[in-house]
Amino acid sequence: MIEETLDIQTRDGAMETFVCRPDRGTHPAVLLLMDAPGIREELRDMTRRLTSVGYCVLLPNLYYRAGRDSKFDPATVLTHGSPEHTRMRAIRTKMTIPPIMDDVAAMMKFLEGREGVKPGPIGVHGYCMSGPYALAAAARYPDRVAAAASFYGTWLVSDAEESPHLTLGKAKGELYIACAEIDELAPLPMVTELKKLFDASGNPGELEIYPGVHHGFGFPQRKIYDKAAAERHWERLIALYRRRLG
Repeated sequence: MIEETLDIQTRDGAMETFVCRPDRGTHPAVLLLMDAPGIREELRDMTRRLTSVGYCVLLPNLYYRAGRDSKFDPATVLTHGSPEHTRMRAIRTKMTIPPIMDDVAAMMKFLEGREGVKPGPIGVHGYCMSGPYALAAAARYPDRVAAAASFYGTWLVSDAEESPHLTLGKAKGELYIACAEIDELAPLPMVTELKKLFDASGNPGELEIYPGVHHGFGFPQRKIYDKAAAERHWERLIALYRRRLG
């Protein structure tokens, strides 16, 4: 596969992006949106895994507005109250859905006519804080985003502008929402409310609760990693992209 780290120009500056694609042929494009700890080798490895089954994958640093050094050591950023955790939260809490949708538009423009990229619809999936972004992208760009997935997305029902629970019916693409049974950032009462709205939206996708696992179960370097659930997440994601992107 071919790996590059490139700057994608957005309205607000240069967004450093890890781009990975198979070295032969043309392939559908997918955006992998990071969780709160941000860009790290763990996410690059997940990008490579998806590339290995036939996709051109973009992994952007969504914290770029805070500077090119807005990357964190996951071993310290997950320690609540640590300086790194405090710095990350200061950046994270300023992020809202509309500017991230501008970033998605910039990435779609970047993909146009790019070598190795199949023209047409794309997929978007996000983890943790980016779960809402992925679903919002499907609603904002219904004619481009054919598939979107949220894995243990946080605060999917909120008063935020373009909150996913308000826009589910705008998506034309298939949605997949995976929730951990044990997740204080997406508690089960919220998931129940979201499920009712999802069913009412008429979307052909699915909201699935992964039993007995915690928020972040899909990340292999976390203590709460659950291999069976993580592999299920890969099966669901790849099957979704196969159906909708090829």
